[in-house]
Amino acid sequence: MLQRLRHAEIMRRVRLSGATSVRDLASQLGVSPSTIRRDLEVLDRDGTLRRVRGGALADADTDRPFAEVACVDEQDKEAVADRAAQLVRDGDVVLLDIGTTTMRLARRLRGRRVTVVTSSLAVLDALRTDPEVELLLLGGMVRRPYHSLVGVLTEAALSQVVADRVFLGASGVRPDGQLVDTTLAEVPLKRAMIAAAEQVVLLVDRHKFPGTGALRVCGAEDIDVIVTNAGADEPTLGACAAAGVEVLLA
Repeated sequence: MLQRLRHAEIMRRVRLSGATSVRDLASQLGVSPSTIRRDLEVLDRDGTLRRVRGGALADADTDRPFAEVACVDEQDKEAVADRAAQLVRDGDVVLLDIGTTTMRLARRLRGRRVTVVTSSLAVLDALRTDPEVELLLLGGMVRRPYHSLVGVLTEAALSQVVADRVFLGASGVRPDGQLVDTTLAEVPLKRAMIAAAEQVVLLVDRHKFPGTGALRVCGAEDIDVIVTNAGADEPTLGACAAAGVEVLLA
């Protein structure tokens, strides 16, 4: 891969996940760790990312707009949302996490006699006019770039929720099956959603395996089902399956 193309792909992955490691980039791009280190040094000098020990971070003030993230890997996300919708039964109480894939799942729940609880303003927009769906919006502070509600009010509201299942998003899944994310404000909410649901369903397209992220959300043992695409990293899926996770391919 040409250097300029490699740099563009590195930036795409860092901006999408918020953080990434040298090891993951080397594996994903098929080059040596030393090549990735040199690339990160160049990009850091250019001011396009921040080089840290073992990897790189996107600048805190460069959150990609929700609409931009929604356009990435659209077909894979649509397929995951289609498969996830098949898991929902009439009468279910479902928690929908933030994210562009859960937004797509929400669209597929239109006209269904279900209760949806969410901290996602994108899910709200998808379901707000549907008379069949009982819609509960968690309170909190608006995180505008990602159309979500966060903070202690959101966490407090989640403590009152009992859901049949939660559909969770994430920045990635580590090779050992750990679920990781990049946004400090979202991690406690994801943990609270896991605690509030009888079944935890992780929605992650194939590009998030093995995935990157600086913050641990939970281990594979806390996930019941993963919905992803064919082509997701097989060793990572194997580690999840060994922990008892059911893997569904869209």
